[in-house]
Amino acid sequence: MELSEVDPHALSEERDYEAALRPKRLAEFEGQPRVREQLALVLDAAMHRGTAPDHVLLSGPPGLGKTTLAMIIAAELGSGLRISSGPAIQHAGDLAAILSGLDEGDVLFLDEIHRLSRPAEEMLYLAMEDFRVDVIVGKGPGATAIPIELPPFTLVGATTRAGMLPGPLRDRFGFTAQLDFYDPADLAGIVAASAGKLGIRIDKAAEGEIARRSRGTPRIANRLLRRVRDFAQVRGHATAHRDVARAALELYEVDERGLDRLDRGVLEALCKLFDGGPVGLSTLALSVGEEIETVSEVAEPFLIREGLLIRTPRGRVATRAAYAHLGVRPRRRCPRCSTQTNDAVNDYRRGSAILSGGPELNRSEPWN
Repeated sequence: MELSEVDPHALSEERDYEAALRPKRLAEFEGQPRVREQLALVLDAAMHRGTAPDHVLLSGPPGLGKTTLAMIIAAELGSGLRISSGPAIQHAGDLAAILSGLDEGDVLFLDEIHRLSRPAEEMLYLAMEDFRVDVIVGKGPGATAIPIELPPFTLVGATTRAGMLPGPLRDRFGFTAQLDFYDPADLAGIVAASAGKLGIRIDKAAEGEIARRSRGTPRIANRLLRRVRDFAQVRGHATAHRDVARAALELYEVDERGLDRLDRGVLEALCKLFDGGPVGLSTLALSVGEEIETVSEVAEPFLIREGLLIRTPRGRVATRAAYAHLGVRPRRRCPRCSTQTNDAVNDYRRGSAILSGGPELNRSEPWN
């Protein structure tokens, strides 16, 4: 799989950059105004009472700042921070070792908490509610449960799939925050702040250009900023202005709407090879030479969010907006075509009508 500049998942080599660019306090955190206000209230109230805040669940797509918010929570409380992840905790003993090492008031951050193993998850229920874990010593009839008291702590869980969390675990979080995609104005502010930390000279127009192509995701905005910096440095530009940003992003095949090579390949295959669909995911992935998971997890979510693609029971269907973005016209279809072809047309037209807010078109109408 070719690495994409607009993939919202963190790349291993980006960890150091992300750490340097993260805001340290809630007041420095750009965007998510409702979440910031709610979280500030939770933290302030806990500090006034002198108690640990309620456990916090952060959910939302990758790259929106869940890890950053967990670090900010610890910084605002002046507490220690322990970081782990669901996939790293395979056994209940692993979780018990982490919990027993916490000090009073510490923040424990578990990323991808929906991927916790079942034994660890059941141990976490008791730890969150009663600040206690039971360690089983021995096996069979002679096994003994030794209770270990834990100091009050705050668990911050992060998940990209809140629906996969078991109800009992989800209910134990006192505060749940759903992070949304950022608007271009907030992203432009993030680009400006990151440029200052990296020592990049950039004008407002270039900040806006990067923000518009970042898919509403700060991680992508920071990645594109570094690509623009590299371009300006190598091509001898002292300041990254709009033309420099455009040239850099065109070089990396990120268009004005934030689509990259894979996104356009999916749309072109759908519109040109399969007449707009419907077409199955495996066929679509083969047509662009990518794995099924790459198409479904990297390209599809953004294309659906932008109204360029629709999932139907029979497969993926391109919308009128997809044809307009590619600058191609839908092929004319004959009303006497096969039932399967007419069904595909109606799927496409129905999807386009729903996205535009208009009524569904009559199935008996001929294709024009």
